[in-house]
Amino acid sequence: MSTSHHDHSERCILIIGASRGLGHAMAAEFAKRDWHTTGTVRATTARTPLHTLADANPGRIGIERLDVTRPDEIAALRDRLSDRRYDILFVNAGTANADPSQSLAQGPNDEFIRVMVTNTLSPMRVVEALQDLVAADGLIGVMTSGQGSVANNTAGGRELYRCSKAALNSAMRSYAARHPAPGRALVLMAPGWIRTELGGPDAPFGIDETIPDLVDTLLAKRGRPGLEYLDRLGRTVPW
Repeated sequence: MSTSHHDHSERCILIIGASRGLGHAMAAEFAKRDWHTTGTVRATTARTPLHTLADANPGRIGIERLDVTRPDEIAALRDRLSDRRYDILFVNAGTANADPSQSLAQGPNDEFIRVMVTNTLSPMRVVEALQDLVAADGLIGVMTSGQGSVANNTAGGRELYRCSKAALNSAMRSYAARHPAPGRALVLMAPGWIRTELGGPDAPFGIDETIPDLVDTLLAKRGRPGLEYLDRLGRTVPW
């Protein structure tokens, strides 16, 4: 069931993948800044940190169901939100392979398909399906990784994850070339290595110290049309 209701005069963001981790932290930060936030979770029947955030911010947080790997659910979300308009659409969907130490050639086919579908194909399907919900002068952002940088890949490692994010970056460049809207901003966000379930406990940065910077960078990017590949401090990441 949809719980996304907001006043059209409010500043609004739609975060795809906000049940926990960075997506949830972004939702909390935008709520602090008086934005109406709609976030997606994979199953609305199970409580998540986003539900707790919604309880603490009555009328400010909407929750929608979406598994990004299911095209039928993307289409259903598009239908449910067809009368909404958002200032920002941010796609925060990602996974890692079971054994990051494996070379690309060592991994099984089904693991390659799972990671590539989740990290590359699904975010682009979401962007294509939901782009018309974003204001003409709004922002479409996708969470990528600094490990998607081909130029910066001098150490190797995490090959499947790197490939999936490099492919995502390339797909967004193709998308930008096909949609040269004069006022719309596009961003690939490389947040850095952060302590989350995906990042692991050894990451050098915590969520609380990084998400405010990331949100600052997204808000600053709204006024700059075109595609950029940025880190959370707004610095350009080499392709």
